Amino acid sequence: MYRNLNDFLTEWSESADGTKAVLNALEDDKLDQSIVEGHNSLGWLGWHLVNTPVFFMNLVGVDLESPYDPDDVPTKASDIQKAYADISNRIVEKSKEVLSDDALVNEFVDFGGSAPKGSVLRMAISHQIHHRGQMTVLLRQAGLEVPGVMGPTKEDQQ
Repeated sequence: MYRNLNDFLTEWSESADGTKAVLNALEDDKLDQSIVEGHNSLGWLGWHLVNTPVFFMNLVGVDLESPYDPDDVPTKASDIQKAYADISNRIVEKSKEVLSDDALVNEFVDFGGSAPKGSVLRMAISHQIHHRGQMTVLLRQAGLEVPGVMGPTKEDQQ
């Protein structure tokens, strides 16, 4: 849980850099790669990482006014990459405008319970890391380069 806005913004920026590295490894002809038929594809996961931060930020009172339709997954990797960079920047800018250290300990109430807003922000980053990990498996399965996000990959060590 975050109790300090700067701590969240610092960790968001670091996590976003890792997500950008994974998204930058995408190629148009591999966006439909999934672990097996009927599961989430690289393109869907990338687009999900564009749109779910909007959901989490709205929960804590940061309205990002996203222009991106969650149901309209792009067919170009560059569209996903640009949209994620835009959303990531909006998160930083709008959080600085709307949130404060005091706001992070205020309770968010919904879904039949409550949690401090700083806890919701922690969930947003954890959610991003979870799906980014799924994407690295699919990148390798698709024969694409896997970036070393939280340490070197096998290819980095050769």
